[in-house]
Amino acid sequence: MKYLLLVCWDTEKMNGQDEPAEPPGDQPFWWVDELRERRKWLTGDQLAPPRRAQTIRVRGGKTLVTDGPFAETKEAVGGFDLIEADSFDEAVQIAATHPNAESGAIEVRPLWGN
Repeated sequence: MKYLLLVCWDTEKMNGQDEPAEPPGDQPFWWVDELRERRKWLTGDQLAPPRRAQTIRVRGGKTLVTDGPFAETKEAVGGFDLIEADSFDEAVQIAATHPNAESGAIEVRPLWGN
């Protein structure tokens, strides 16, 4: 089954970025590499800062565009990883090893589609 890991971290720090953050350590992509070897990681990427977002709503046939994310929060989605896991428990275990789990939060959601 596929699971989406929403990688959340400090909104203020993200908004201060002009370029993508480099993962810490000598092997910046060790987490992805390890999951690829196990055929668990499908895709993922870092998102641009919330200050570069726009929220779109259609109400009564009118398109409303608001700068920034839907709500002001201390943490915002800063990236995502799509993984394959045999169970929700395994997806949670994988999320717990994510490099950003120690400084932010990883939300795990099963996909209902495929």
